[in-house]
Amino acid sequence: MLRIRRAEEAVAQMVESGEAVCPCHLSIGQEAIAAGVCAALHPSDTVWGGHRSHGHYLAKGGSLDAMFAEILGKSTGCSGGRGGSMHLLAQEQGILGTVPIVAGTVPLAAGAAMAYKMRKESRVAVAFFGDGTLEEGHVHETMNLASLYRLPIVFICENNLYSSHMHWSERRVSDNLDRAGEFHSIPGERVDGNDVEAVYDRASTAIARARRGQSPSLLECRTFRWRGHVGASSDIDVGVKRRGELTEWMVKDPIARVEARLRELGVQEFDDSAILDEIQIALARARAGHLPPPERVLNHVFAEARCAS
Repeated sequence: MLRIRRAEEAVAQMVESGEAVCPCHLSIGQEAIAAGVCAALHPSDTVWGGHRSHGHYLAKGGSLDAMFAEILGKSTGCSGGRGGSMHLLAQEQGILGTVPIVAGTVPLAAGAAMAYKMRKESRVAVAFFGDGTLEEGHVHETMNLASLYRLPIVFICENNLYSSHMHWSERRVSDNLDRAGEFHSIPGERVDGNDVEAVYDRASTAIARARRGQSPSLLECRTFRWRGHVGASSDIDVGVKRRGELTEWMVKDPIARVEARLRELGVQEFDDSAILDEIQIALARARAGHLPPPERVLNHVFAEARCAS
């Protein structure tokens, strides 16, 4: 969790200085969800994210060097410098792509889960998405299919109360996202998304249920992002001031809560110097990387004709 926090603070500094020019969506304040869920997964399991997925990428084992390089548009980036902050890839770690299109990876996760079931593999797919995603029709189509075929998938809704700059109450009649799967016979549960132990506990149960082929699950993890929808500004969404909840949520800091819990268990010293050193080394390597050559701009855009030999 601390590694995710410090890495994203470094990204925020690059955004503020103008060094990072791609859009960067930060998950500062939400670290317990990525850490708790990914800690419950097997290395062969896959995670599918969206526009705010630095935490998912790092929690599942993605390279810090490759993430920074991608954000800086370098050819050493995890997507070859072509994708930026919102297109992260680490196949060996089970991160098969993050996509900024709202809910874009939810059906992809179900497709992966279908493949695991057909191949009789003991693997689980996890779809991470925000609260606004549950307002997309194909999410419910995906849930219905996943439930019908009992696919090994877990739906993780990171409800930070805002879809871009709009509060949930401006978009919905009731605060009931944890019940979004009921119509599809998918069990749902609301979890304190700032309590990493609670997230890990409920995710472990849901993942085990999926791995046994019993049922998909939906976890609504309630949290709050400290920064705006995009960029480094605190509590500001695309130039729109939120409702002033940041102060009350900062006292619920998921990292501070873990530290307090560890102190109760006898851990008294906390030192993030090794993480800070790792980040500085990764940044130096990323900055030293080369930009992709201009002639690569049309790669992966058009199909290449192949001449028969």
